[in-house]
Amino acid sequence: MARMMDGMDWRALLMGLAFALMWSSAFTSARMIVADAPPLYALSLRFFVSGLIGVGIARALGQSWNLTRGQWRAVVLFGISQNALYLGLNFVAMQTIEASLAAIIASTMPLLVALAGWLILRERLRPLAVAGLVAGFVGVALIMGVRLGGGVDLFGVVLCVLGVVSLTVATMSVRGASGAGGNLLMIVGMQMLVGSLVLILPAMALEVPEVNWTWRLAAAFSYTVLVPGLAATWVWFALVGRIGAVRAASFHFLNPFFGVAVAAVLLGEALGVFDVIGVLVIMGGILAVQRARMIRPEV
Repeated sequence: MARMMDGMDWRALLMGLAFALMWSSAFTSARMIVADAPPLYALSLRFFVSGLIGVGIARALGQSWNLTRGQWRAVVLFGISQNALYLGLNFVAMQTIEASLAAIIASTMPLLVALAGWLILRERLRPLAVAGLVAGFVGVALIMGVRLGGGVDLFGVVLCVLGVVSLTVATMSVRGASGAGGNLLMIVGMQMLVGSLVLILPAMALEVPEVNWTWRLAAAFSYTVLVPGLAATWVWFALVGRIGAVRAASFHFLNPFFGVAVAAVLLGEALGVFDVIGVLVIMGGILAVQRARMIRPEV
């Protein structure tokens, strides 16, 4: 933890905590939304609204939609892989599985990125990172073993796993591309519009646009658009600009804790002893992987 704090001020720390909380809370608000609305229609509308707001703010700030080739690549890949596939699969899955479980599976993304870098790109992993990978996946196995034994919907779990794999592939594919040349808010807004366009097609083919209009649905949808969709994105890029991508990514280790905590408080989802132990082990594994990336090589 001391290594994680190197080069950080209190403002950066608060920004990191805020980002982790906002990102993790998205699973609870999504669970509320899909209880009253078809998931793909709802998510497509969310991205359409968020995308228009994001592009509008970007234009007001003087950002251009004349993007570089790398930025267009990031827009298309992330629009499809992160917004349409990752979040689309999670929204569908949360019709049958709890928000806390979806959050735990999604929080393994930093572990999967490190594993893919090792196995596919032949990146060297320090012993601390290897230990973190082992610990993280042990924690996931502990939670999943108990949940599967308790009758959790396997199809929903598979959808969440496919979603986080899709996000991992996108992350590996556009490393360093999205920030080239500026226009970050424009890129994010256009990614959301791509996701909206991709999602509306399966929504029209597979879903009936019937909505149970409730105040909870309205509040959850508005929150999802404004907080995880726009505010968390802005805070993330501001944090990266302040302390760098590697240190900023260290805050991902808080996602499992915040994900299950918010679901427990707002949705009343039960947490067992093995859930708590598993979450703590996963947090330690993610922190170890990220800390290993911050260790400067000896010269």
